[in-house]
Amino acid sequence: MNVPVTVTVNGQVYQREVEPRMLLVHFLRDVLGLTGTHVGCDTSQCGACVVLMDGKAVKSCTVFAVQADGSQITTIEGLARDGQLHPLQEGFWEMHGLQCGFCTPGIILSAYDLLQRNPNPTDEEIRHALEGNYCRCTGYHNIVRAVRYAAEKLRGQA
Repeated sequence: MNVPVTVTVNGQVYQREVEPRMLLVHFLRDVLGLTGTHVGCDTSQCGACVVLMDGKAVKSCTVFAVQADGSQITTIEGLARDGQLHPLQEGFWEMHGLQCGFCTPGIILSAYDLLQRNPNPTDEEIRHALEGNYCRCTGYHNIVRAVRYAAEKLRGQA
């Protein structure tokens, strides 16, 4: 028996009927076609599936779509505005914070959550905030630089 769900994703309202056990990550990818949210490990360890739910970073592989009913969801596709990259997206580009890019959407959204709470984080605070996100390609140095770049830009210093 399917259950009705209404969510606002990247500013657009969606109403769908879903199976009660459907995970939010599969709802976003398979039902809404927003494939920027990745499925990495299926065990909530890697952070590739991080999205913002009501402004807070969550691993969408640990949330049922029905739990998100009535929520505001932001995926990586929703960060850019009017064709302009968000400073975090720009920072990953400018500071070479990615290689294959598979983990990048989750890392960017985790970093977004950090910068909402702490607009001037230290490198140690950035590393701590990203502990739940695994990247197999980089050494995290450029990821930290990318987040620092975005923090400075968002504070008007770049």
